[in-house]
Amino acid sequence: MKLVANGIAMYYQQAGDGEPLILIHALGVDHRLWDDIIPLLSPAFRVITYDVRGHGATDVPAGPYTMVDFAEDLAGLLDALGIERAHLTGLSMGGMIAQQFAISWPWRVRSLVLADTASEYSQEGRRQLAERARIAEERGMGPLIEPTLERWFTPAFRSAHPEAVDRIRAILASANPTGYAASCRAIAQADMTEHLVNVTAPTLVLVGSEDRSTPPEMALQIHEHIPGSRYEVIAGAAHLTCVAAPAEFAQAVIATAHRAAPDEPQQ
Repeated sequence: MKLVANGIAMYYQQAGDGEPLILIHALGVDHRLWDDIIPLLSPAFRVITYDVRGHGATDVPAGPYTMVDFAEDLAGLLDALGIERAHLTGLSMGGMIAQQFAISWPWRVRSLVLADTASEYSQEGRRQLAERARIAEERGMGPLIEPTLERWFTPAFRSAHPEAVDRIRAILASANPTGYAASCRAIAQADMTEHLVNVTAPTLVLVGSEDRSTPPEMALQIHEHIPGSRYEVIAGAAHLTCVAAPAEFAQAVIATAHRAAPDEPQQ
């Protein structure tokens, strides 16, 4: 389904009833990242997945993009769907979008799961993101796919679950290079660490023990700056913990949502 939010046409899907839960995907993929998770969450939540700007079936406006743009898109999506407050779960770039949203609109976040993500990148990390943006613009997504999969999954997982890796490979291959490049630059520019003190929702910072893209020390930095947050490691998983360990990931989301205070009934 599509709707117009924050001036762009956005693609979204939803499943289940209950309290709204928004899942925000990683760089270079789209709403399909969450295919293994939705059946585990939709019995308890109204699960909404969407393609962020520059990705999937959502518009690819001209860059530059910023994290504020992504967060305003999400706010527009919630407004269009009539949702005042929601549980948020974001992975990688999606976790950065969730952080920015929680910083800008803390009262709209019921609970927050920040998975395999960062609040800022080092100079070397920013250089690598700039290089990926350059490659995407000059040569397309092809040269980026296999190095990405090597970072996102452990060798053991790639060997044991080739069908899961192939599914993510196909999504990456379909990515829009222009949207990917603009998103790389937005990620590189993000610097949210010192603002995380403004996050008020029950928060879980989740990371795979083998994550090389946003390793545990980056997750710990987020955890140390969000008051009252929790920190968990999924053993043996690399960057895409929601694919490598969907049951464990879903249970972490559910447990975090249960920490949220119930909404007061409307008068």
